Amino acid sequence: MRPMLYNLLFWAGIVTFLASLAHIAIIIGGPDWYRFFGAGEGMAKMAEAGEAYPAIMTAGIALVLAIWGAYAWSGAGVIPALPLRRLILIGIAGVFLLRALAGLVLPWLVDHPALAANSNTFWMVSSVICLMIGLLYAFGLKQNWHQLVPV
Repeated sequence: MRPMLYNLLFWAGIVTFLASLAHIAIIIGGPDWYRFFGAGEGMAKMAEAGEAYPAIMTAGIALVLAIWGAYAWSGAGVIPALPLRRLILIGIAGVFLLRALAGLVLPWLVDHPALAANSNTFWMVSSVICLMIGLLYAFGLKQNWHQLVPV
């Protein structure tokens, strides 16, 4: 058995948990943090006005990322096997890779207010991050496929 430090799903879990924590920090940091991380002026202004939507949306993303991190660690054998982990890990890898592709292409091809709300820097940086995480999941799946028997 290879050491955990060489397990790509272990690292996928770490970066996914860090992304989850970053979203929590954005909620705590408030409007300036929404601006800094490129969430758009609309989200920052809603946070300034004390509206719940930015915090609820950001907390939802943080929760999903934490669950995905748990699935990565389940696939790496750090925590016990979670239900449907093979299928869910395939889905997680796919979501990250599709988000990376969409973020690199859509803002320049589609003129829509929802896409324009975020800065070009946001789309580029977040898409590269999603690409790297998606590749960790994809190659981690390949690396651990034999031990990911359905539960």
